This record gives sequence, structure tokens and C-alpha cells, in this order.
Amino acid sequence: MLFLVLARKTYLRNLQYRGAHMVHNIASAIFGFIYISIWTGIGVSQSLGAYGMSGMISYVAFNQVSLWVAAFLNNGLGLEQSVRTGQIAIELMRPVHLFYQLMCKEWGQIAYQFVYKFLPIYTLYLFVLPLHVPSSLFTFIWTAVALMLAAYISICINFIIGAMALWTTESRWLYWVNYAFSMLLSGFLIPIEWLPGWLELISRASFYPFLHYVPTRIYLGMDGLTQLLGSLAWCMGLTSVCLVIARTMRRKVEVQGG
Repeated sequence: MLFLVLARKTYLRNLQYRGAHMVHNIASAIFGFIYISIWTGIGVSQSLGAYGMSGMISYVAFNQVSLWVAAFLNNGLGLEQSVRTGQIAIELMRPVHLFYQLMCKEWGQIAYQFVYKFLPIYTLYLFVLPLHVPSSLFTFIWTAVALMLAAYISICINFIIGAMALWTTESRWLYWVNYAFSMLLSGFLIPIEWLPGWLELISRASFYPFLHYVPTRIYLGMDGLTQLLGSLAWCMGLTSVCLVIARTMRRKVEVQGG
């Protein structure tokens, strides 16, 4: 099966850099501790709403580890580099749909990051923090589903960003714009119900809450499965956009330099 082959190849390729990636884990864990310390300081004089001190620690910690599944993907799925080298012309000629091909490879990357980044940091937090652990197996299952949908949404967004390199000088700036909006509107830094009213409306009208806020709330047992309907809707909508863009790319390709 092509999906498994491409995903496995990407997974095995990343295994060569396990030592170097441990540095990323240490840095990510430290950033998580910093965010938790900030909210702990705030919680001394504030009630922290429905979360409370313990809930907020778990909220921040789970958001931090979920970055490796829902946010830290390959910039533009590597499309920008393919455009710069001209490799995109060959990729579009392959008898495999471009979006499907890149999506399969990215799932291998996500699987690697889940095993070697998500799980180690999560385990560390379990030992050193009063981390909330769901009492029901179903909560774990639905959290995993929410994270998978979040990862797929992120794949679609990165494909769209990477594809823009065909019609612009580069698309790297779009990646960083998306990253900035994600940190603000996804509920990563602060629960979206605590945002200013107008900003909360923008957040809830976008796909960003389904990257971090929704999976974390399901993990904490604060939201039900109906939230996954929004994730599914965005997955289907963004898939349609990606397929349209891929079809347009096949009809007219403009590669920098010729």
C-alpha cells in the first residue's frame, strides 16, 4: 500500500537524527515549564476560571506536547524547496496525486514525532507535574482522534502554503504568519474564551481552535465529542481546497528560473 510505504520511508529517515532531536525535546520541555510557571504565578491571585490551578497546568502541558503532532510539520510540506530546485515539475508528472503523496510522507513525520517527541515529553510531565490523566479509555481514544484530525488540518494548511510558492517569490513568510496566528487563535497560549470578545469570534470562526484548544479540552474532559464535528468539517473543506489547488498546479506550473 502506497500510503504505508511513503509514511514508513519518512519515519525511517528521521530515525537517523534521534540524537539531535533529543535537544528539541529538552528545549520544548523547558518552554513548557516556563509557560506553566507563568500561569502558576497568575493563579496565585486569580481563580483561573473553570480550569483552576491544576487544570491550567494540565492545559498548558498537553498543549506543549501536542505541538509535535499538530503544529511542527515540514514547512509547506517541502513544496517551496521543490519549486526552487525545479523538482516540482517531476513531482507533478508522477502517477500519484501530489497532495496524496505529500500527505502520506507527512504522516510518517508525524508518527515519528509522536513516538520520539510527544511521548517522551508527556512522560516527563507525568512524573514532575500534577498532570491530569483521563480516567476513561474512551477519553484517550477521542483525544487521539482529535489530535489526528488536528494533524490533518495542519497538513492541508501547509500544503496550501507550500503551493503558493508556485505563484510567489517564496511562501516561507506565509508559514510564519500562519504560525503566529496559530499561537494566538488556537488556544495554545491562552484559552480562547479568555480572549477579547472580537478576537474570540475570529478564533471560533477559524480552524485554529481545532489544532490545540479542542483536543486539549477533550483530554481534560471539558468538551464532548460534538466538537469533533467541527474538526471533520474543516478537514473536508480544506481537502477540497487542496485538491483544487493541486489540479490548478498541474494545468499551469511556474517554476522560479524557468
